Parts: sequence; C-alpha cells; structure tokens
Amino acid sequence: MAGELARRWGRGPEPFGSTVYAVANHDLAWREPDREVLWNEEKDRPYSFMDYPLRLKLPAQKGGIDQVESHDPYAGCLCSMHYARFLLDAVRREEVEFRDGELGRQRRLQEGMSEEERENLERNFQFLRVCDGISLFLCLNEPGGGDNPPPYPGGFAFDGTRFGLAWENDRTLSLDPNPFPEAFGVEIPYRIVGKDRRLLGSDILELRIT
Repeated sequence: MAGELARRWGRGPEPFGSTVYAVANHDLAWREPDREVLWNEEKDRPYSFMDYPLRLKLPAQKGGIDQVESHDPYAGCLCSMHYARFLLDAVRREEVEFRDGELGRQRRLQEGMSEEERENLERNFQFLRVCDGISLFLCLNEPGGGDNPPPYPGGFAFDGTRFGLAWENDRTLSLDPNPFPEAFGVEIPYRIVGKDRRLLGSDILELRIT
C-alpha cells in the first residue's frame, strides 16, 4: 500500500528506486508474524502492531531491516531510521538496545553513501513516513470515517505541505492538496477472526485515491 503511494507521488524522492523500495518494504518485518493470529488474552482480541509483545516485535523488526539492507543498503538505512525514530525517548532496556543498535547501523550505512544521498536522507525518511501514515489511515479506519490513526495523530505533512484526508464516499479517499497526478485504485486484503479465534473468512477491500 505505502509503496503504491510512493510510486505514484508527483514529486518523487531521489534516489527514486531505493527510496520507493524502502517505503514498499519497511513493514517486511510483519510478513511472518502476520501469517498467524496472536491473541491478546488481556484485551480478548488479536494483538495489533501497537501492542505486539516486545520480545517478538523487536527481533522481527531487526530481521526485516536486515532483509531490506541486504537488498538495498540505502533502503535499509531509511527503514532503520523509521523504527529507531519511534524509540528516541525509550527507557525500557530492550527498546534502548534496539534503538542504539539501529543508530549504529545508520552510521555504518551512511559511510558508504554519496554526499547527495546523505543530504536527501531526511527528506526521504519524511517521505516514507507520510506514505506510511496515509496507508495506516486507509488500513486502520472504516471507509468513510475521519479519525487519524496512531502513530500520526497530528495529520500528514511533507515538504512543508500538510495534506488533508477526506472520504468522498465509502470507497474513495481524496487528498487536499492532491500529490498524485492521477487517480488510482488500491486493494487491501484482510481476514475476519471471530471471538472464538477461528478464521471466519477473508476478502479484499478495493478503494480509490484521488
């Protein structure tokens, strides 16, 4: 989802290929955990990415960043920045160790970058964040709703522009101003799980972005 937004953005990033790869694969860490539903006994529902157990989440995130880096070091650095930035104020030992390890990764990877690549890092990181935020808006809210999901409760901004998101109907989302040269469709696969933890079904939600 985020990768499709990145590919269609009007004024794209530089380097384009590496940055779009980072945006498209920044959540690679969740591919394996998402194959099975992990149940939150306390809240009697599946865990979300927000409350997933640290002992499982942090190793998965590191593994995902490792995979992206092995394919494209620049993309790996962007993904590392994405996860480490959430933990700048962390105090729990596991989170601090993860953050510091990723900051070390970023320093190592930046040593192999050109001056232009380093200069564009922060802009490309913000580009990743805005694409991720819009994709979260689509995935975490019922079509037609108006809430901004965490971790972007303040809205969505990039290059000094703040984008307003509004549902035109229950299948069409519009952005104001619109960063996309033309409208396009996206598909969101999902599964339905009952309170008895049994899989009730799956489907694909088709939406349009204008």
